[in-house]
Amino acid sequence: MIDVIETAIPGVVVIEPKVFGDCRGYFMESWSQRDFDGKVMPVKFVQDSESRSRRGVLRGLHFQKGRAAQGKLVRVVEGTVMDVAVDIRRGSPTFGKYVMVELSGENHRQVFLPRGFAHGFVVLSETALFQYKCDSPYAPEAEGSIAWDDPELGIEWPVPEGGLILSERDKAAPRLKDAGELFDYAIDYYAE
Repeated sequence: MIDVIETAIPGVVVIEPKVFGDCRGYFMESWSQRDFDGKVMPVKFVQDSESRSRRGVLRGLHFQKGRAAQGKLVRVVEGTVMDVAVDIRRGSPTFGKYVMVELSGENHRQVFLPRGFAHGFVVLSETALFQYKCDSPYAPEAEGSIAWDDPELGIEWPVPEGGLILSERDKAAPRLKDAGELFDYAIDYYAE
């Protein structure tokens, strides 16, 4: 049982599972194929991934190109992050726009990003355990990235005390205008 909240970018949605709590703790369904198919869109997830990061780690903005494109359902099990989805579908009315959502182990929110979006997050708590459901397997040869601090995107990342920690890959990522192969809004990346 989920509630689906539309965002400013069609297709990117926030999912709030029903959480049932009592003196023992809580129970929730973190994933239901039936609910997702009926309330979001039919998607077959094929891979679950997980990362643990410390305060100030910024991962992103990442995506996979072409036929290896990934839709992702993301959530935080422990800790707090600020999660970002950027529309990188050329021709889209929201191309270059972003959605930012706080995800935490306490609010249980999830974000679904369909294919055609770059994804990133920054850790705001001491540590964060982050989980991804992906609808296409990881393909290192299809990796793409966009600079987290691209001024044309204007993402207002919250910078935790102590600053940001980035990988060398993320430090060297190109701006959106220089990113090369992206996505085309007119193409259905879910068509078989």
